Amino acid sequence: MKILVVDDEKLLVKGIKYNLEQEGYMVETAFDSEEAIRLAHNKDIDLILLDVMLPKMDGLTVCRTIRTFSDVPIIMLTAKSEDIDKILGLEYGADDYITKPFNIREVTARIKAILRRVNPTPRADAGQLLVSGSISLDYNFRRLIMEDRTIELTSKEFDLMELFLKNPGKVYTRENLLDIAWGFDYPGDVRTVDVHIRRLREKVEPNPAEPTYIKTKWGVGYYYKKD
Repeated sequence: MKILVVDDEKLLVKGIKYNLEQEGYMVETAFDSEEAIRLAHNKDIDLILLDVMLPKMDGLTVCRTIRTFSDVPIIMLTAKSEDIDKILGLEYGADDYITKPFNIREVTARIKAILRRVNPTPRADAGQLLVSGSISLDYNFRRLIMEDRTIELTSKEFDLMELFLKNPGKVYTRENLLDIAWGFDYPGDVRTVDVHIRRLREKVEPNPAEPTYIKTKWGVGYYYKKD
């Protein structure tokens, strides 16, 4: 698999590239925002490590730009430790974040975890549709089909919709969803779940302000109401 590493610290990029290649990955590198966006158009890129602080254009804007043409998983690298910066990164379409300074083992572990979720081991229902009322999930292309619309989903959005469709009416707390969709060792804040639910509602709900499908159980969490 090929990973794009984007950071203006050339020594850091060199170290990450070396370690990822030792793990068997192919690595592309970019040192500014324009080069990152250009390389992200490459369909062979399987994951992007993207620094928040970049020349010409900040990493959050780069992330948002990439999301206009690609659902490739993006891990943000940030030197800032404030939660608001991390949540903001996720709102712009990132799948995960890592705070500098970091251990390269943590980086490779996060990459492997995300790639496993995006490229799961083939299962019996691969190539089939998971149907619930007027909503279907396409396992081949990891997208949602809703009546006459095809909706592209990020890896996390797909995982959340799969969970909801398979368990209509079951209420999941934010902690439940964080554990199931992100993994027990995910260090993020539960507000990450709220961000992804909001983005998912914007894609599937006729009126996101008054959800029809992904409902809120006030004081508890979220559940899916089958139509």
